[in-house]
Amino acid sequence: MNNSETRKVLWILAGIAAFFYAGIFLWSEISDGRAQSKIEPPFFAESALTDHKGTIRTEKDFAGRFMLVFFGFTNCPDICPTTMAEVSIVMELLGDKAGKVQPIFITVDPERDTQTTLAEYVPLFDARIIGLTGTPEQIERTTNIFPIYHEKIEEASAPEGYTVSHTSHLLLFDGDAGFVESWVYGTSAEKIFADLSQRI
Repeated sequence: MNNSETRKVLWILAGIAAFFYAGIFLWSEISDGRAQSKIEPPFFAESALTDHKGTIRTEKDFAGRFMLVFFGFTNCPDICPTTMAEVSIVMELLGDKAGKVQPIFITVDPERDTQTTLAEYVPLFDARIIGLTGTPEQIERTTNIFPIYHEKIEEASAPEGYTVSHTSHLLLFDGDAGFVESWVYGTSAEKIFADLSQRI
């Protein structure tokens, strides 16, 4: 076989290999897409948390409404009160449509954020916000479902000697408890309102 014939054979083999790998890639993309389409993040799934008025709540209580959910803690010095204030502004901007949205604050610090603590904290921002707490095990299960990162960090100047590092995104779920959207910390109330208004 001369050099010319050898090159032709190599080009043919290369073409076959490229076609083969393209087929594998396409199939993997299709398979992955199918798998992703089946993922419908639940809200509380099978868990239940207690609101700041003492009522046990599950995702079924909010069926048919959008849920604007934030995980935080009442001793948070900046991120949590800032985000809660933005949520309050969003609810005001929604006006007559506010009834279609349920804002929810879920604590990542159940040891300090009892029902009583949340009952004092949540209304400071908006009476329509529901604060949820539970046992450490219930909170851990809930944060794993979403999922939400949270970690205790020792800090001598903080109440009881610790603070909590946590995911600072504001999450949106639809009326069927399916994940819809999230906004990073610092997103303005006006931006959140604009995005939300297009979905209501």
